[in-house]
Amino acid sequence: MKQVNIHEAKTHLSRLVEAASKGESFVIAKAGKPLVRVVPVAEPVVDVSKRIGFLKGSGIGEAWDSLDHAALDKEIEALFLGEPVPDAQMDDEERRG
Repeated sequence: MKQVNIHEAKTHLSRLVEAASKGESFVIAKAGKPLVRVVPVAEPVVDVSKRIGFLKGSGIGEAWDSLDHAALDKEIEALFLGEPVPDAQMDDEERRG
């Protein structure tokens, strides 16, 4: 592995970083004593096959299917339009009473 002193590393930093990004690791030394090793950053490997179906069997799909989507759509539309949401008003009244 290539070793460079601090002065050389400062002078040729761009060139050394470019070389390291291509897989050529090097060590920066001070007075001949190694201080740090510069290595390329490995790209994280994302295994997409593990992400597909990761919620299977968790019950979330069944919970989603059991929702009253028509009522939710009306509630969301009312919220966007700034209109009162009947179910939310009932809950507030129940909390007060």
